[in-house]
Amino acid sequence: MKKPIVDYREFRLSRLGEPRFSHIKLLGGWLVYFTLYFLTENLIPVERCHVIHCALDDLIPFNEYFAIFYCFWYVLLVGSLLYFFLYDIPNFKRLQTFIMITQAAAMLIYIVYPSVQLLRPETMPRDNFLCRVMAFIYAFDTPTGVCPSLHVAYSMGIVAVWCRDKKAPTGWKAFVMLSAVMISLSVAFVKQHSVVDIFAAIPVGLLADHLVFAVPSRQHLWPRKRKNDSVSVHG
Repeated sequence: MKKPIVDYREFRLSRLGEPRFSHIKLLGGWLVYFTLYFLTENLIPVERCHVIHCALDDLIPFNEYFAIFYCFWYVLLVGSLLYFFLYDIPNFKRLQTFIMITQAAAMLIYIVYPSVQLLRPETMPRDNFLCRVMAFIYAFDTPTGVCPSLHVAYSMGIVAVWCRDKKAPTGWKAFVMLSAVMISLSVAFVKQHSVVDIFAAIPVGLLADHLVFAVPSRQHLWPRKRKNDSVSVHG
């Protein structure tokens, strides 16, 4: 098995400020996000939310097979972050920063323009495993705070980082891109989002892409690798 670039067995909270462990602080963005998620889900009443809907939503049938792609998003997201966390810290910083930017933008929108979608089927059309999976997801994930879709925005970040990685095989890049497309489509077919939410996520993702990859002042956060990087991080 490939050896992690940093020996995390040596990590202690007191060493969080050390250069080789400082990237771990970026994970704090998830604490902020989940706190804001809990507050927006519980403090913004449905009555204040704007219904998100378009004519195309009515033409898209509920299809539980898209639950496979919808749930695969979690695997792709966590797997990408974990891989970069272990083996490519500059890319971990890029992806986590991309995610934090989209989280911040989405939460601001959710607060300023609360949203809700009313597309979910009242009863599952079929009794099978995937329908039960979606019923379970419906039970804990409310239909509020939906525009823009973070499933789509995060997927854009995953694609952006992997496709710029010169070490990643072409086949893997193609797989990630196809997965992102299917994930983005899945949110409409499992009735978790309106098509509007999908398109609303695109400018959010483009904003994050610009801030992460195009703004020169951010490049010091993830300098190009040097030949002795693997030595220096193990200290």
